[in-house]
Amino acid sequence: MAGAAGGLFVGVLVGSSVSALTSQGFLVLMMIAGAVGFYLGIDTPPLPFHPADGQVSRDDTVEQIDTAEFLSALGTFLAGFSAFAAVALIVLRHDPHIAWTTMLMAGWIIGVAMQITAGAIARIRR
Repeated sequence: MAGAAGGLFVGVLVGSSVSALTSQGFLVLMMIAGAVGFYLGIDTPPLPFHPADGQVSRDDTVEQIDTAEFLSALGTFLAGFSAFAAVALIVLRHDPHIAWTTMLMAGWIIGVAMQITAGAIARIRR
């Protein structure tokens, strides 16, 4: 629901600035992308703490960033910030320059894409 609401707010803001994106289909697409992104991106299974065979050696203690968790965190931040900024602009009745609207739309799309990618990576490696 949070992803769908965020997609709706970003879609409304973008649609009010770009007349070609005022259709109901665009809003539904944004809502579905947000819902799928938040569902897959927020609920990512973590990497196992220990190797599968249970043996831990000192040579294998290379610290790595978990790609799925990183993409999930960054994607959630980008999409959430874009939705928050869109709501703020709508409530304050501010008409941003097209460059700001484009950046908010890009932040939303990139964030949701990162969430979907994170969810796919985490589910494939299980």
